[in-house]
Amino acid sequence: MSMDAPFRNARSVLRVAAWNAALILGGLALIAIAGEAWLRLTDPLVTSAARSRFVPGVGLLHEPHAEVRTRSRHGEFATVARANSLGFLDREPPDPARAAASCHVAVIGDSFVAAREVAIADKAHVRLEALAAAALPELDVTASAWGRGGIGQANQLPFYDRYVRGLRPNLVVLPFVNNDFTENSPTQMALWEPGKPDTLAFLVRTADGAVRLRPPDPGSAEHARRLWGGEEPRGAVRALTERSLFARWLEDKLRRRFWNAPTPPPIEERAAALAARPGYGWILDGWEPTQVRADAASGDLGGRSRYDWILSDSPPPLFAEALEFTALALAEFRARAERDGYALVILPVHHMGGETGRASAVLHGMADPLGIPVINQHDWIVNTGGRVADAFFPHDRHWTPQGHQWAAEALLDWLRRHPE
Repeated sequence: MSMDAPFRNARSVLRVAAWNAALILGGLALIAIAGEAWLRLTDPLVTSAARSRFVPGVGLLHEPHAEVRTRSRHGEFATVARANSLGFLDREPPDPARAAASCHVAVIGDSFVAAREVAIADKAHVRLEALAAAALPELDVTASAWGRGGIGQANQLPFYDRYVRGLRPNLVVLPFVNNDFTENSPTQMALWEPGKPDTLAFLVRTADGAVRLRPPDPGSAEHARRLWGGEEPRGAVRALTERSLFARWLEDKLRRRFWNAPTPPPIEERAAALAARPGYGWILDGWEPTQVRADAASGDLGGRSRYDWILSDSPPPLFAEALEFTALALAEFRARAERDGYALVILPVHHMGGETGRASAVLHGMADPLGIPVINQHDWIVNTGGRVADAFFPHDRHWTPQGHQWAAEALLDWLRRHPE
């Protein structure tokens, strides 16, 4: 046997391995090319995506100019929009001098204001500008929107302090949703969405009974990313997912399969764990976690929803705290209105019900003593001959373009009746 026979055998093995590797890589490349072509031809919205960053004193916002892709699981909408330079899903912030010289309307709120479900041109504040230009040109109305999903009025105070105050608005609009009662309470959020309170600003009581605005924790950004869907891709992976629909689809599937945070424990376990922490033992007074159904759509109808508890005639302390902090948040906005000279209105969205409903009565009980007008969208729709169901997507429940149109019309009517 020749001395170089082992080397020839090794070269032969390496050659076969190289061919196999080339075939595998070539096959993967063909799959990627075919997948990319198919996705671009059939559906440009493969996943919902929105990069975030932590802003000190404010919390998590979109990265400046980030592409925000939103797709309904039920096929109700599919949008691609770009955040502005401050990280809000709106047009570029208005020039402060231009805003101050106009009748500027600032809309501050949650996911109804962020409105990922519709194009920016269809949002209520943009439509309000167009309606006012035709109907009330003498007011010279300009408008801006400052929204992030999953927050209440207490969490929105930094939006006004940091971004809106410098625009010297004439009118600040606070859309109001049922879940705002919950989201204004740090204890409620610690119970329903563990970890989330760290990512938001909240009103809290100090030991001497005073109320202060507690800023979000600067270390909360990475925690929130892990909690809400795993680590975001970085470096080359991130660059690839930003350019390739197939890479974005694959990364989303792998993230859901391997990197997502575990499902939160049942509500009774969360309540017991929170009650065991110093200062939280009172949360179980007057109610049982097993009496609460977190989601009526789940088919679990064995208890009252958290909103039923909050809106009851005698809510237990845990839910009474949510009402207390909601009222405090509205009072903080009212104090800023008096200091800075703007008008303040609350716009309850359609599913808060009409003025005769329990939710509206509770909200009026907070707003009326503060002198804050309430514009009821449900009643506006009904009184103008509309169908309330047309205001929202059947499964998603956020405003359709028609819902935004009705919100803009209700605000225009208020401006018409209050030109001062």
